[in-house]
Amino acid sequence: MEKEIVKVGMLGMGTVGGGVAELLKRNSRQIEEKTETEFSLVKILVRDPSKQRSVDLEDYILTSDPDDIIEDPSISVVIEVIGGIEPAREYISRALQNGKYVITANKDLMATHGEELLKVARENKRNIFYEGSVGGGIPIIRPLRHSLVADQVKRIVGIVNGTTNYILTKMVEDDISFEEALSRARELGFAEADPSNDIEGLDASYKLIIMSGLAFGCNIDPSQVYVEGIGAVTREDIAYAREIGYVIKLVAIGEMLPEGLALRVHPTLVSAEHPLASVSNEFNAIFVEGDAVGEVMFYGRGAGALPTASAVLADMAEALRCIRRQAVNGFIEIAKKEIPLLSINRLNSRFYLRFLADDRPGVFAALANAFGDEDVSLDMVIQKRRVNSTAEIVLVTHMVEEDAFNRALEKVVSLPAIRPNPSKFRLLG
Repeated sequence: MEKEIVKVGMLGMGTVGGGVAELLKRNSRQIEEKTETEFSLVKILVRDPSKQRSVDLEDYILTSDPDDIIEDPSISVVIEVIGGIEPAREYISRALQNGKYVITANKDLMATHGEELLKVARENKRNIFYEGSVGGGIPIIRPLRHSLVADQVKRIVGIVNGTTNYILTKMVEDDISFEEALSRARELGFAEADPSNDIEGLDASYKLIIMSGLAFGCNIDPSQVYVEGIGAVTREDIAYAREIGYVIKLVAIGEMLPEGLALRVHPTLVSAEHPLASVSNEFNAIFVEGDAVGEVMFYGRGAGALPTASAVLADMAEALRCIRRQAVNGFIEIAKKEIPLLSINRLNSRFYLRFLADDRPGVFAALANAFGDEDVSLDMVIQKRRVNSTAEIVLVTHMVEEDAFNRALEKVVSLPAIRPNPSKFRLLG
């Protein structure tokens, strides 16, 4: 069969876009052989076409006018790597309406407007491919869409943000503060100049929303996901966690419970025996538990130009196959159902608590009464450090409802002997 040449346009030429261009130069023949389709990257949208770039490109490929790509009827595939919400949403919507397949690595957009854009795709008999939006080069979207379609997914647990995982790893390995670890992450390019989306957990929550929408077949309002960042993690908490056999990780958890869907992102004490505990530096790992397959794990580099570019080009290959077969892709996403999202206050967890107290008789009895009043059972209590007349106390609870623990904690911090602002973290599983 005679091969057709498919024209591809790309919106953006930043870190990921540069990785896509570099990987295309290296592996385009391999992609063509595996898809049996010839293609050509004919236009790239950039802010400044005269800017020097890391990848050598012909001048005529670069444009500062998005319409050179979106409105060109000869371009069949559009890769969006500009990031953010606008103008990416507008560009993707227009590209779909003009009959183009779209590939994106834009987690912010797919988490907040994915259903809207997928509806546009359905209406125009096209599709959006977004493997690169979660987990960098780790294949997770395609398995959730295809490989696990016969399973009822019960739970997703993962480390899905490389920046925070690098910071927490260095705090453990090098016994340094959060601020020192963040500074190193910036120097190595693992953290942005403004890392707030990573540090505060928002990036991980977007990825959790995308995975959960596929795994549980539902629409998710980002405002209903509980999100807590790692800014409150200290060297002391890292040390105590290690002493009791745990490490602290920023973990994203989605689980289907009888009452509804629970989604949350927060720093979590993970048992040193759990596979997630050994996931270090910028690496990511995602566990998916299904009723038939059991538990499967996806592991790899969760960010970076080339890992993400690998996922983007895997999606491009899928789009090329669709064009060759003259099909949407054999699996266009269906409209999702509404499932109640549970408040964090209704969930059960074990808790780690560290606080300072006056070192005097009666303090432990008062603590026991405060927790006992709310039926909070303590699994362990550690008191080691004393500075003058102040003691540092660490305790871990048995499983308890979040609401009950918070009521007990209010009573604890109101005691005259207890100093304010204790450290509080949940334990996994």
